[in-house]
Amino acid sequence: MTTPFPFTAVVGQDDLRLALLLNAVSPAVGGVLVRGEKGTAKSTAVRALSALLPEVDVVPGCRFSCDPASPDPACPDGPHEPGPGTRRPARMVELPVGASEDRLVGALDIERALAEGVKAFEPGLLAEAHRGILYVDEVNLLHDHLVDLLLDAAAMGASYVEREGVSVRHAARFLLVGTMNPEEGELRPQLLDRFGLTVEVKASREPEQRVEVVRRRLAYDADPAAFAARWADEEAAVRRRIAAARELLPQVRLGDGALKQIAATCAAFEVDGMRADIVMARTATALAAWAGRTDVLAEDVRQAALLALPHRRRRNPFDAPGLDEDKLDETLEQFADSEGDGDDDPDPDGPGGGGGGRPPQDGPAGDGDASARPEAGEGGEPQVSGGGEQAPVRAAEPFRTRVLSVPGVGEGVAGRRSRARTEHGRTTGARRPRGVLTKLHLAATVQAAAPHQRARGRSGPGLVVRRDDLRQAVREGREGNLVLFVVDASGSMAARQRMSAVKGAVLSLLLDAYQRRDKVGLVTFRGKDAQVALPPTSSVDAAAARLESLPTGGRTPLAAGLLRAHEVLRVERLRDPARRALLVVVTDGRATDGGAARSASGRGGGRATGGPEPVAPASRAARLFAAEGVASVVVDCESGPVRLGLAGRLAGELGGTAVTLDELRADSIAGLVRDVQGTSRRAA
Repeated sequence: MTTPFPFTAVVGQDDLRLALLLNAVSPAVGGVLVRGEKGTAKSTAVRALSALLPEVDVVPGCRFSCDPASPDPACPDGPHEPGPGTRRPARMVELPVGASEDRLVGALDIERALAEGVKAFEPGLLAEAHRGILYVDEVNLLHDHLVDLLLDAAAMGASYVEREGVSVRHAARFLLVGTMNPEEGELRPQLLDRFGLTVEVKASREPEQRVEVVRRRLAYDADPAAFAARWADEEAAVRRRIAAARELLPQVRLGDGALKQIAATCAAFEVDGMRADIVMARTATALAAWAGRTDVLAEDVRQAALLALPHRRRRNPFDAPGLDEDKLDETLEQFADSEGDGDDDPDPDGPGGGGGGRPPQDGPAGDGDASARPEAGEGGEPQVSGGGEQAPVRAAEPFRTRVLSVPGVGEGVAGRRSRARTEHGRTTGARRPRGVLTKLHLAATVQAAAPHQRARGRSGPGLVVRRDDLRQAVREGREGNLVLFVVDASGSMAARQRMSAVKGAVLSLLLDAYQRRDKVGLVTFRGKDAQVALPPTSSVDAAAARLESLPTGGRTPLAAGLLRAHEVLRVERLRDPARRALLVVVTDGRATDGGAARSASGRGGGRATGGPEPVAPASRAARLFAAEGVASVVVDCESGPVRLGLAGRLAGELGGTAVTLDELRADSIAGLVRDVQGTSRRAA
């Protein structure tokens, strides 16, 4: 077995170490969510914690780690008689991102339950983690239904497995730790709230500290056992301190003054519900016990707020977690109570005791557009298309949009957008199981077995069921899609009010993608070429940030933008073939692809209004999407008294639908996207 990196050898990351230690002292705090960039010792610190936890006594032979002093009366391996047990180290169990529901909660043998009437249960990871640590790396990439099951078990202290009326319950109390890189996507706010504490980790910018990180890591890699031996005394000291704090915890007094400060702080930061108050109270109590005190002081309440509230005060999915510490201090001072004041430090020099709040927050012009001409814009100001790059424009306020959906029935990852065959949802049929049976279709199974009962010699009540009779339920739910935005940032779009409205519309669709668990990508085109501003990712926060800083100006290489988007979808299809795409093109339809632009007057029977049309390169690029059946929507940003309808023509070439910005704000895009079904179908 590989020797873990010592917990006390982790350099810096005081808040991370403190949050983990507080949960080790009081698992009722509710676990830790560790957010941070890659390479910041998140996983290293979590894996090292398990070596510090006290050993546990278990009933010999019990697969569910029952305590011999008070065994679980409902244990599937029970009943157990109280008596001597065996001692073993506390376990740390890792939940892989791609784990199945049966691997997490356990599997019930439906075939034996029907045929023999016995509950044959194979425990899952929740049972294995009982009285230990359950660690989920990249928890933000875990399927939603698995996160729900995981957090429900953590909140109730028990896991329930039910299959067609046959149920099993077992204890599942564990320290839940999740780590995530926000660049790869966020957790939903209601799931963030279920983690007791959260910490933000960043790599140090101090050269000396970075040198020490490298020095220790190289020493550990060269000889893990020898490195761990050098830190054995520090590890033993922290282990003893955890045990002492656990013994002291029941004696810690949470006075009325501290309770008022907790309630006032949660109210001041407008957190939803009462879970924050409870978590803060438990955290402040654990902080006092960790410091060796029996009274909760004001500094305990302050530190508890810094750990328990940042992820709960997010009012918008794109808001960064954080807390205004000046406002926190004002609130605590306003509700200060003599019985809660004190100058005692919770031993800042002790291992992991230096948490002092959040980590510090680190905080060429294109050619003129040949097709541009002055337009009447919003507010009566003339809009001059073309010219050099202009400073980024802030997005208008986002608004609620209807559902954009891809036609047909897919088989992608679970989400909340388009119809798909999934593990969860309404039952639409039955089929023979492929591999392990997970979702039994009872009626279809009985129907398959019934004609053979006489031949199988059934002589009494019950049903003789064989493997060939079993039927798996086919269910239909919703999937997440890849929403690829292709945004025109050329000079013809550069009027400030107009671009603000465009960014506001895209931001609204990004909010919708966040709620529906989609991946998003962003391609922009301006000047002479197009670029991938954001490769497909689950982080809509990153997409919103790139959108906000998007500059405008220059020519309009529409064909280049479409071709770049086609290449992005081609590569993404190889990486994730089950995820279907929705293309959203945001443009006024004007195109100046090098010298290929042609005005309508250059064609036979030219239009009196003149002006450019989608040129041949853009038309050819658009037909690539239509030939592949990619669902698409064109958001028409054309404005002014004279409209050429170029975006509508582009939508026709794409085999999709066009909608104006006004129609988008009127929440009418969902119906228009559903109309795509007649023109942009993919094989179900």
